[in-house]
Amino acid sequence: MENYIWLIPALPFLGSLLLILFGTRLSRTAVAILGVGSVGISALITILLGLQFLSEKPAFYHQEVWQWFSVAGFNPSIAFHLDALSTVFIFVITFVGFLIHLYSTAYMADDSDFPRFFACMNLFVGSMLKLVMADNLLLLYLGWEGVGLCSYLLIGFWYKEPANGYAARKAFIITRVGDTAMAIGLFILFQTFGTLNIQTILTEAPEVWSVGTQMAVLVGLLLLGGAVGKSGQLPLQTWLPDAMAGPTPVSALIHAATMVTAGVYLIARMYVIFDLAPVAQLAVAIVGAVTLLLAGFSALTQYDLKRVLAYSTISQIGYMFLALGVGAWSAGIFHFMIHAFFKALLFLCAGAIILALHHEQDMRKMGGLRKRMPVVFWTFLIGAASLAALPVITSGFYSKDQILWYTLAGPQGSIWLYMAGLAGAFITSVYTFRMVFMTFYGEEKTHVAHPPGKVITIPLVILAILSLVSGFIELPHNFAHVALFSGLMAPVLPGITANELLAANEWMFQLIAAVISLGGVFVAYLFYQKSPALLASIENSSFAMALHRFWFSGWGFDALYDNLFVRPYVFLANLNKRDIIDSFYTGLAQMAEGFHVMFSQTQSGVLRNYVAGIVVGAIMILTISLLL
Repeated sequence: MENYIWLIPALPFLGSLLLILFGTRLSRTAVAILGVGSVGISALITILLGLQFLSEKPAFYHQEVWQWFSVAGFNPSIAFHLDALSTVFIFVITFVGFLIHLYSTAYMADDSDFPRFFACMNLFVGSMLKLVMADNLLLLYLGWEGVGLCSYLLIGFWYKEPANGYAARKAFIITRVGDTAMAIGLFILFQTFGTLNIQTILTEAPEVWSVGTQMAVLVGLLLLGGAVGKSGQLPLQTWLPDAMAGPTPVSALIHAATMVTAGVYLIARMYVIFDLAPVAQLAVAIVGAVTLLLAGFSALTQYDLKRVLAYSTISQIGYMFLALGVGAWSAGIFHFMIHAFFKALLFLCAGAIILALHHEQDMRKMGGLRKRMPVVFWTFLIGAASLAALPVITSGFYSKDQILWYTLAGPQGSIWLYMAGLAGAFITSVYTFRMVFMTFYGEEKTHVAHPPGKVITIPLVILAILSLVSGFIELPHNFAHVALFSGLMAPVLPGITANELLAANEWMFQLIAAVISLGGVFVAYLFYQKSPALLASIENSSFAMALHRFWFSGWGFDALYDNLFVRPYVFLANLNKRDIIDSFYTGLAQMAEGFHVMFSQTQSGVLRNYVAGIVVGAIMILTISLLL
């Protein structure tokens, strides 16, 4: 199967190309088969390749398709490197991406731009696959920019609404800030090592740099800059909530299988650089801890169902950064996989609700849907329970518990980082079950117009099962010594050893995490189900209202950036509207127009004028000849 690695990214690209060229001439059924089938076959090849990988247990598979170019000794290839890390990512991208594509055939069925939608979705999946499979950083960067382009195309898919175009531009521009930092980091890596081959850099970096070397720290921080842009982390997180302007399947794909997880992959793939740069690795942990708290508080105040989930994604990616920052590499990737299942599930459930309620997204106008939409209710509840990390029964508990445990007990752990993670877990439970109670309980406020069909519910059921059972491949030691996932990652990512003094009482910290999670559910039940008047009395205070507005606005980051960057730039642009450079080129254009008017006068169509012109020209030529 390793000979067919190239087909995994090639099929979605081929599907996208065919839909771009011929999509408008094909029937909707043909478009759906082409769009869904290309990703489905990639998922099938990935699963077969993954089974072979598990049985043979090679260090990696490598396939070079062709040499890209060769300039001054720099000769990157179109080549793919498949190890345990990239295998996990391509499984999530293709399998979850396939379910989202299948769901989209029903969700987007009435859209006039049906072919364009699937062309962009296929391109998105192909670009992300190229990113995680690349054996060199230049090819990775091409995929990195590809997902940025696709996010712009899909967030602004309904481009006739000005707000959607603004959200797309915002995502594109803000992520470019991080991309620029990453590009500078790649330049430094090439200057230092003479190559951008990932494995070569990882092998040679410890020989060239010692721990704490300034250049290693600089490169680590620049790569972190790229990661925070794509993954929506502080301080470049403001684009992600506005990205909800796109269709809901796009939101599911961005948040679960592509785009925002790119930063997690980059840091994990380049872990050697961060091991050599403890300052940069600590910065990863701090960024994750602060982001997960800020986003969690903002999620508490949102009323748009999709924006709650968007802030939730920012927060959960923060947990992944926290894990990577304390050296719990495997735990961070494990949470990535589990998060992909339950976050895709929650977004697709949200899409089913929005579609059924005449495209209503305000939770204040929902309620009472558990009886009208039972399949959506139960699957959403499973996804919510996994997001809130309800103990024992959900996958989210096992992945998040690992992160919390190593944040405290790992060699690079800290009580402050642990407390931040624990506080984030409580907030997550509160806003998650706030969603559940506001959406599915209480009085029905909006008529259910379009109950979801099987094409929508089947992906929900599959993702719900995965959100329940997938966590059991990595159980804590005191539950059962099952560590299949970390064992799979061991050849690729370094392991982590817990503090022996704390390890004896691991069960106690798991109990604390469980109580925190259940406590959040209880608080949400108390305020949003049992005693809403109590919440109203708190919200009516002036301090609570001001705090609510502050959190609702995303802690004022949009206003801050607007005042610091946008308004001064627009002001200077308006002052510079008619600068000397523009005047020079405007003058050239006006001169060309003047000559055009002058010469056009000679084309009068009067024969005697033409003859007179010829005679005058002949006389001038003869005169000049005689004089010279």
